[in-house]
Amino acid sequence: MYTGGYEVVSLSASYHGMTHGAGAATFSVGRKGYGPQLPGNLTLPVPYAYRSRFRHPDGSYDWKSELEYGWSLVDCQSTGALACVIIEPIVSTGGIITLPDGYLKEMKKHCEKRGMLLIVDEAQTGMGRTGDMFAFQHEGVVPDILTLSKTLGAGLPLGATICTEEIERRVCNERGFFYYTTHLNDPLVCAVGAKVCEIVERDDFPAQARNKGEILKKGLLDLQKKYPCIGDVRGRGLMMGIEIVLDPQTKAPADSLGTAISARAMETGLSCNVVQLKGMGGTFRIAPPLTILEEEILEGIDILDKAFAYVLDQEEFRNVAQGQKTNP
Repeated sequence: MYTGGYEVVSLSASYHGMTHGAGAATFSVGRKGYGPQLPGNLTLPVPYAYRSRFRHPDGSYDWKSELEYGWSLVDCQSTGALACVIIEPIVSTGGIITLPDGYLKEMKKHCEKRGMLLIVDEAQTGMGRTGDMFAFQHEGVVPDILTLSKTLGAGLPLGATICTEEIERRVCNERGFFYYTTHLNDPLVCAVGAKVCEIVERDDFPAQARNKGEILKKGLLDLQKKYPCIGDVRGRGLMMGIEIVLDPQTKAPADSLGTAISARAMETGLSCNVVQLKGMGGTFRIAPPLTILEEEILEGIDILDKAFAYVLDQEEFRNVAQGQKTNP
């Protein structure tokens, strides 16, 4: 209603929800066998540094060229009704893919060039998890619309949509935007959300996430040195991921190995949450509670270490343990 357009652009590994509009902007899962999606949903390549084919001559990741190429395809497909980009600062369900430094600023420029709004989905990254109150603050980019949920409700179903005063004035006041549900502005969950905001600020959870995240990251990097099947360690704060591969050179995905390690870790007391997406390998999505203790992080790393050792000692995975290319 604000831009007059209807076309929504999101990333190729995106996940924004399962209601009709959000599902249409989701490209990581849930698109096969459901019939046509809402018209006007376009996609940009996810900035997947570990696997992208866009490289500088020295082999480093050339995300700017990849983004420019993606926008050239969007511009070809658009009917001239581009409305917004919706993006996660860390692509969570799609594999804990952290946006490169400068990416969000460049995305904002592309939006402004085309008269589009930038919507930042912080359902999973918001409220301190990544080391800032909101992950978009890492680059100093202010979105036009911000969405929050999950941590905001501390377990209760609470979400929030935050926009600029200009959007509120034009859309809500002048153009009659209407949205209503039975539990809109429910006082119970809103009270919980307000208390969450108070506690996150009072106890400086963003700083805690930064400090604890360094401990978690170091533990994961130590495991990577020990086990060559850990192809990549990525993330920020208390939102980390490790990608399991059959061989660190070929980067061949290792979904079955990841599943086996995750199952063993669960048996011995650790939930690892493997993301199983075709072509991305087995990615462990590690997002512990913000209240986790340092000793609990170290205990989790120890359990994960033993799970890797146990599984890689099994006959079908012994070649993987040596960094060889044999596919079990």
